Amino acid sequence: MTEASGGPANKAKRLASWFRAQDFAWVIFVGGLIAATPDTNYQLSIFLVLIGAFQIVEPRLKLFSSRRGQITSIVLKLVLSYFLVGYTHSINSYYYSIFLIPVVSAATIFDLAGVVLVTAIAGAAYCSFLLPVFVDWNVFHLEDYLGLMCLRVSFWAIVAFLVYEQARAKRDEMLLTKEAAAGLAESNKNLREAQVSLRRNERLAALGQLTAGLAHELRNPLGTIKASAEMLMKESVQSRPAMMAEMAEYIDTEVNRMNGLITSFLNFARPLQIHPAPANLRVVVEDVLKQQAELAKSLGVEMVLRMDGDRSFQFDPDLLKVALANLVQNAIQASTSGQRVEIRVQSKDHDVLILISDTGAGIQRQHLESIFNPFFTTKPQGIGLGLPIVAKIIDEHGGRIQVFSEAGKGTRFEVTLPTTGDYS
Repeated sequence: MTEASGGPANKAKRLASWFRAQDFAWVIFVGGLIAATPDTNYQLSIFLVLIGAFQIVEPRLKLFSSRRGQITSIVLKLVLSYFLVGYTHSINSYYYSIFLIPVVSAATIFDLAGVVLVTAIAGAAYCSFLLPVFVDWNVFHLEDYLGLMCLRVSFWAIVAFLVYEQARAKRDEMLLTKEAAAGLAESNKNLREAQVSLRRNERLAALGQLTAGLAHELRNPLGTIKASAEMLMKESVQSRPAMMAEMAEYIDTEVNRMNGLITSFLNFARPLQIHPAPANLRVVVEDVLKQQAELAKSLGVEMVLRMDGDRSFQFDPDLLKVALANLVQNAIQASTSGQRVEIRVQSKDHDVLILISDTGAGIQRQHLESIFNPFFTTKPQGIGLGLPIVAKIIDEHGGRIQVFSEAGKGTRFEVTLPTTGDYS
């Protein structure tokens, strides 16, 4: 059961996405500076709060996501830092290192020229407090401060360069990752196209094999029809109604056989139209068992279904029913009275595994590699298109089918279907 959009879980997620760990770090940082300052200076508190608030709000505003917005952000940080230092004894300010905020911010988003420019502006802003408007040159000695200020600005430059190097390495890494992802996407696209082409070629090859098999299968009924027609043309036969009726029956039987062959051929050769929809696999399997119940009863074969719960996912229920019915029917026909056919459905990773097992005659080892070939059959009246059609249906669902058999001990067909199939 999913929670409503306004439920407690969703509210907690929205709250967590709004407040981040670095936000609390900024709150603690600003609060610590205000509490630890040796001066009682309301302007100091205001600027510290403004700097902290801006750092928290900035990532949430799309205004600062563009290049112009980023430049504006750096300028605002420079201005706030400048006023903070200016209101706290300028050159002697405890907060001179606050200029690292715009410097480091610039190092993470700008190229080297931009980083140098921002660092130079921050240094110039800090050195501007040497102007007469800020200090009394009558009592101020430049040599007492110049070295210290240059050391501090140099320290900012070193920090800016190190951060820039790290940020550039990270950006290069992300660029390489994007290029690799794009390359993989292109390779995946080419692979899919190659797979489509390969499957098309395999279908054409199978169609050629199928056509040759059909031609071979049609020769026998055509021979019977021709022989029967020739017999009907003889005067000796025309005077014998019983023999004429027998010859006509031969012709009718072989025509029906040819019609069945051609129908099966068309069903196999025609491209399958997959219509996937959310469906319950249990319903499909139970329908198949109901369809085959009469055949199983007539042969004295028991059918057993082992399936826990329901399995609902995207597949074509009509086509899958055809495939499973063929496999179950083959298992029943391969069994003898008193034997059992078992259908087991279970999960396997993100797939569904359908196992159809019998303890019947089994399949000869030399035939295992040929059972999915068109017109291959070991049944006296079989056409040899049932299992090829099953394999085609499973393949169109993006699944696979395997057979395990031993003569005299039975056969097990394993059908694997993806529960997240892509039929586009």
